[in-house]
Amino acid sequence: MALATLNFESQFLNGNTTVSIILPDKTRDVSPDAFYGSGQKYPVLWLLHGTFGDHSDWVRKSMVEIYAREQDLVVVMPSALNSDYSNWDQCMMGYGMFDYLTQELMPVVYNWFPVSDRREDNFIAGLSMGGGKGGSDFDPKGKSDNEVMRFCYAFMRELFRHIGPDTDVPAGDIGVGGREIGFLYGYYKKILNDHTGVLTGKNLAYGGSLVRPEATGYGCVYFAAEMLATRGKDFKGKTVAISGSGNVAQYAVEKVNDLGGRVISLCDSSSTIIDEEGIDTKKCSYVKDLKNVKRGRISEYADKYKGSCCYIGESIWDVIKNQGIKVDIALPCATQNEIDGSHAEALAKNGCFCVSEGANMPSTPEAIRIYQSSGFLYGPGKAANAGGVATSGLEMSQNSMRLSWSREEVDGRLHEIMKNIHRTCTQASDAYGKKGDYVLGANVAGFLKVANAMLAYGVV
Repeated sequence: MALATLNFESQFLNGNTTVSIILPDKTRDVSPDAFYGSGQKYPVLWLLHGTFGDHSDWVRKSMVEIYAREQDLVVVMPSALNSDYSNWDQCMMGYGMFDYLTQELMPVVYNWFPVSDRREDNFIAGLSMGGGKGGSDFDPKGKSDNEVMRFCYAFMRELFRHIGPDTDVPAGDIGVGGREIGFLYGYYKKILNDHTGVLTGKNLAYGGSLVRPEATGYGCVYFAAEMLATRGKDFKGKTVAISGSGNVAQYAVEKVNDLGGRVISLCDSSSTIIDEEGIDTKKCSYVKDLKNVKRGRISEYADKYKGSCCYIGESIWDVIKNQGIKVDIALPCATQNEIDGSHAEALAKNGCFCVSEGANMPSTPEAIRIYQSSGFLYGPGKAANAGGVATSGLEMSQNSMRLSWSREEVDGRLHEIMKNIHRTCTQASDAYGKKGDYVLGANVAGFLKVANAMLAYGVV
């Protein structure tokens, strides 16, 4: 299936060149016969490593075989259902094709195939760090502290071989908070007898940074505030829907309250609470104690505050859709793919005009298309939730210098980093003719920094 056909004048592809971008629906559609066995004469550029079934060896060979430059070019993208997007930045693009792709074709291609979010938000934030994602299939729900500790120890017995202050520095995410980081770091220190900044999100007692727990939630709100400012708006008096009830959501609530907004929702995996009066500072403190200390369920909030409503088995976005709840701003801070197309349509119908993602990829591709077609201010996670990794970088800096900065200094640096990320995204989107498109801006800015570094390294 040809996704797009474009015409370009290029210094690398002479003349008026037709470029077909191919997105196979299934891995079986990717085969030598599809292009060469049927008499195909066009050169084929394979951009990504992927899962190509029986043809994987042939595909790897084809990746380094770039054919005649003066003929039409076919760019083959692996199936969205069968590919490993994280290997995008390992693609083979030699023979001058790199500049051609980045300057002319890349803004089109890259809308579908971004770098892994964690690596890219590091680069957008201006941090000299890579990035990756990993985890385990251990479910901490209902487990005692001792059970969680034993698992963390077992996990670190293997993980320690692959990490280090100048190699890879893990941080918490879903299901991994201060307790788990403490167990992991304690066992790492026992094995190596070395006190280094090898995990971030640590407790202040053993090398953590002020504002690190708050950073992702604060950063998400700071980014939203920058987007709102482009339309002469701010958080004052706005109704805000926040999903989740963990670290990111809690501190997003805190910062929205600081900026004059009214948060009406939180959720966990079992239920959603709606409090039209607003989740103020006192109520937010109760949620922190409920989730971080008592390890309780968000439904208990409705028992405590009788003016609120609890919806068992429904997400916030289901409730907004089904109950027709009006919101101005949405901050998804729970998990991946929590907002689908029907939810996005409901948000647009109910008056929402700004979405800033605190979670990693919480919106499906269909939802993102609806945001963009409806004129939303939309901050993708790789930009909007980069405050967490940015402050991990600040924590690493403090560890290296054997210093501890004040809360005000760290928060000030975080705020400035989020402003810079917003500026970087807008500059990139403007430069590529898509003013106000934060998705393209974040993708292009992150990709170019990674790719330019790769070129500087040479063929290694």
